[in-house]
Amino acid sequence: MLFSVTKTMDQDMFKGKVCVTGASGYLASWLVKRLLLSGYHVKGTVRDPGNQKKLAHLWQLEGAKERLELVKADLMEDGSFDDAVMGCDGVFHTASPVLGPKSDPKARPSPLTCIYVLDYCIILLMKKPNGFKISTSSAHCTPHARLEILDPAIKGTLNVLRSCKKNPLLTRVILTSSSATVRVRDDFDPNVPLDESSWSSVELCERLQIWYPLSKILAEKAAWEFARENGIRLITILPSFVIGPSLARDLCSTASDVLGLLRGASDKFSWHGRMGYIHIDDVALAHILVYEEVNAQGRYLCSSRVLDNTDLVSFLAKRYPSLPIPNTNRFDRLHRPYYEFNTSKLKTLGFTFKGIEEMFDDCVASLKDQGYNFV
Repeated sequence: MLFSVTKTMDQDMFKGKVCVTGASGYLASWLVKRLLLSGYHVKGTVRDPGNQKKLAHLWQLEGAKERLELVKADLMEDGSFDDAVMGCDGVFHTASPVLGPKSDPKARPSPLTCIYVLDYCIILLMKKPNGFKISTSSAHCTPHARLEILDPAIKGTLNVLRSCKKNPLLTRVILTSSSATVRVRDDFDPNVPLDESSWSSVELCERLQIWYPLSKILAEKAAWEFARENGIRLITILPSFVIGPSLARDLCSTASDVLGLLRGASDKFSWHGRMGYIHIDDVALAHILVYEEVNAQGRYLCSSRVLDNTDLVSFLAKRYPSLPIPNTNRFDRLHRPYYEFNTSKLKTLGFTFKGIEEMFDDCVASLKDQGYNFV
């Protein structure tokens, strides 16, 4: 059954005003949905508030007409977020760039949406590093890599935080980072689950030419430094690969890759190796939980289940026998380090993760409901 939210807001539940950056994105729009249902007034930043077609899924949300504002903002424009942040009690910074392959005409690179296409970018870069024509040093990468990934992520995050600093009413900032800031390393003990104390290797990202995870690492570290120096109460959420319904009819790269897998394509997942998965609703709820929990602090890993890609397709084939799920023999056995995630920090706040079954059931039902075919 398609996942749905049945909770409605009582008039006495108004919880204040918050800002969500990149509000039209895959995760951000679901976060906006959950915030509205929880009783918040939401100011969402988008690149073009007048684009009714692209923003239709936001205006259709329950409570949107009464408590949703969409304002223009640009990650690379100084002071662009001042008006959006001013007067808000909290800020959820979800906006982040994505680097899409130039050679793929179906790719949808968008600097403010689909932040969880991370591993898609990693895999394409590892398979065809020469195709991107970027150097092995982040300090000397081509203008394309820096313009599309590093600058928007790092400078954009600091731009938002500078606007936050100007707001005397602000209580805390929740930054959407990534589990890639934890697991891209080759020096850990596979018998010890990775937790929030782990940081990915900048050197390894540079050597493998994987600029997107590098941008997430550098952006989060820059955010922590700025927050400490300016007295901003910052909390970061580190989600794994997000699975679940897309509110927008036009799928972002992450959702498109999942649809491709369900249709029998193996290319986008063939190099994933071992991957953590999380329901999109859990990611949104985790953001709200750490925002509302007085004692929440630091980083929070957000991942329900870690699976090898062969185990994933075996599960999908058994659960959806009518779908053309690719056979496991179409996936090379990769020699990647075994890892698990220790998510006890989030669980100690009372959080419970949805299972792999529910996240894919909701995803499949949503795609069917939106008219996508699986053949």
